[in-house]
Amino acid sequence: MDSLFADEAFDRRPSIVAPGAVWIPGFLSEQAQSWIIARWAEWQSGPVPPHATTIAGHPMSVRTIGLGWHWRPGRYDRRAADVNNRRVLPFPDWMTRLGRQVLQAATAVVDDADDQPADTVAAWGFVPNGYHPDVALVNYYDAQAKMGMHQDKDEFDPAPVVSLSLGDTCLFRFGNSEHRNRPYTDLRLASGDAFVFGGPARFAYHGVRSIQPGTAPEAGRLDHLGGGRINITMRTTGRG
Repeated sequence: MDSLFADEAFDRRPSIVAPGAVWIPGFLSEQAQSWIIARWAEWQSGPVPPHATTIAGHPMSVRTIGLGWHWRPGRYDRRAADVNNRRVLPFPDWMTRLGRQVLQAATAVVDDADDQPADTVAAWGFVPNGYHPDVALVNYYDAQAKMGMHQDKDEFDPAPVVSLSLGDTCLFRFGNSEHRNRPYTDLRLASGDAFVFGGPARFAYHGVRSIQPGTAPEAGRLDHLGGGRINITMRTTGRG
């Protein structure tokens, strides 16, 4: 019975979810998943520990590590003034290369679509060689964690957001740019999946409805953390 609800039972072909948003299931190889998961231990022991950011007086249910910049609502800083005032770890060069590879894969999905104009990838900002992310927010979700519908709008540069999923599958909701209500699309983001949103979807509301415990593949297991999910989102702050 469990196999009826496994990720393989759902349509997992690369697809355009909305104008400007592309889902690329299984982008990361098993080796890549294991390698990136191992980086969490390095980031966790860095100068700024995983922490629950406070929004409107309430701590988020996810724990976050910032690479390149420290994020708190409405601003980016080099130091985590609301945690321990330490300077965050630098944004790694390998992540820039990885982000460009994801954008290249997203470009291929758009180019293969019969219903998209020839200039679509440029209009959506999918320019791999011109992608220069300078911050990654690395969020850890335990089995109970969620994230409400929100916009990523604290960046000055509207370059696409590149998202990578590791660990247990999440139920992800991707909406519109006007409000948190319909229309929206619900997806199962599994370990190794990539998701890109830019252009007309750059400020779309999105969120995580739930984590599906025990769904991680062998290469994506987070047993050392008690299970759960790691999500990496690369952005371009546009700040000096």
